Amino acid sequence: MSVVVIVGDVMDDVVVRALGPVEVGSDTDSEIRRSPGGSGANQAAWLASRGVPVRFYGRVGASDVDAHAAALRAAGVDARLGADPELPTGSIVVLVDAGGERSMFTDRGANLRLSEADLPQDLDGVAHLHVSGYTLFEPPTRRAVVDLIAEALRRCVQVSTDPSSVSYLREMGPERFLALTAGAETIFPNAPEASLLTGVAEAHEAARRLTAHYPTAVVKLGANGALLARRGSPPLHLHASANPVVDTTGAGDAFFAGYLAAMCSGAGPDEALHAAIESAAEAIGRMGGRP
Repeated sequence: MSVVVIVGDVMDDVVVRALGPVEVGSDTDSEIRRSPGGSGANQAAWLASRGVPVRFYGRVGASDVDAHAAALRAAGVDARLGADPELPTGSIVVLVDAGGERSMFTDRGANLRLSEADLPQDLDGVAHLHVSGYTLFEPPTRRAVVDLIAEALRRCVQVSTDPSSVSYLREMGPERFLALTAGAETIFPNAPEASLLTGVAEAHEAARRLTAHYPTAVVKLGANGALLARRGSPPLHLHASANPVVDTTGAGDAFFAGYLAAMCSGAGPDEALHAAIESAAEAIGRMGGRP
C-alpha cells in the first residue's frame, strides 16, 4: 500500500471533563487527562491504527521532538517533526460538558511556524496528501503548504483537506480557503464549516454546493451522522451509531481516518462513509483524541 502523508498540528492536550454542574467561582470535581494531540497528529494516529502506512509532518518545541515523535511512532506513524528553537509546542485546554461537547482554549505555539523545511521534500511513493485546515490560517505556514498542494496536484497525488475550525475559517474568509484548496478531491467539514463555506444553513444543500469546488464532500453532522455528496449525485445521509458519548475530542479525526482507510482498501464511497461513522463512534466512547 502506498503512503498517505498528513500535514497538520501537534498539540499538548489537557482534556477536562466536569463530573457535575460547573461551580462558577469554586471547585468542580472533574476528570482531567493530559495527552499528546493536535488534529493532524490525531488523524495520522487513527489512520495508522487502521493499517494504513502514514507519514506525518508537523512542528513542535525543540525540547519536545523526541517525546512527540515517540508517541506517534508508538501509534504506528512515521513522524517527521520540525524543531522550533523558540516557541513551545502548541497546547490546548478542552472543556467537555455533560453531553460530550467541547470548548477549546488554544495556543498553537510552534505550529504557527511550520515551514517549507518541515514539509516533505519529495512525494515519491505517496498516494494521498491530506492537509489540515489549521496549516492554512497563518501566512508563514500557508505559503509552504499551498506550494506542497500544488506539487501534489502536479504529480497527480490525490489531495484532501478539512477546514478544522469554524472560528479560524470565519476570520480567514471562506472564499480564500476555497481558493487555497482548489484542486483537492475531498473535503471533510462539519456542518457549521460547510454552512460557512457555502452560505447555506441546510446541511444537505451545503454539502451539494461544496461539490462545485470538490468532487466529494463528506460532511460531519455529529449525533446526526454524516452526509456524503458527490458531484452530480444527491447527498447520501447515514445516521450515527447510538453510542454513549464520553468525549468528542478526536471524533472528527477518527471519522476522517475511517473514511480514508476504507477508500485505501478499495471500498466504495458509501461503504467508506459507514466506516467513518463507526470510527467516530469508537472515538466518542473514551477520553482523549487518539486511538
